[in-house]
Amino acid sequence: MSGPEVRSAERVDLRFEMPAVDDPPETEVGVILLGLDADRLLAGLGMAALAEDAGRIAVAVDRVRHGRPGPDTAALVAAGAQFWLRMRPALQRACPSPSRSASVRQAWNRAFGALGHEALGPVGTAARVYLTACWMRRSEVDALV
Repeated sequence: MSGPEVRSAERVDLRFEMPAVDDPPETEVGVILLGLDADRLLAGLGMAALAEDAGRIAVAVDRVRHGRPGPDTAALVAAGAQFWLRMRPALQRACPSPSRSASVRQAWNRAFGALGHEALGPVGTAARVYLTACWMRRSEVDALV
């Protein structure tokens, strides 16, 4: 036996199923991010927001160059919270009620698609990915903020 016959005869653990080859990389990253706690989502959003600002990056690099520590987790969470509060109205307008789906990837793709450049303005891909994850987990993120 080979191919699908073998596959149907074996017990397959879907936790390790490979993603669809036509899914964009942001989908797989999003699926991973959806498993993070709200504080880690906000810290990632804070880092993405900082990375979008060339001046802040220059200051952070200069601090590291001179042996000073960069932003800690609390500072990143605070930056993420500020960015979240600033972007939340646009998220609400663009995607007032994300669809529920048994498929995390389908739900992610719908929300990520709704939160495109037209909806959020000139935010980079990393910020958009984190904003989508935060939006899909907004009750936890709002409670933390």
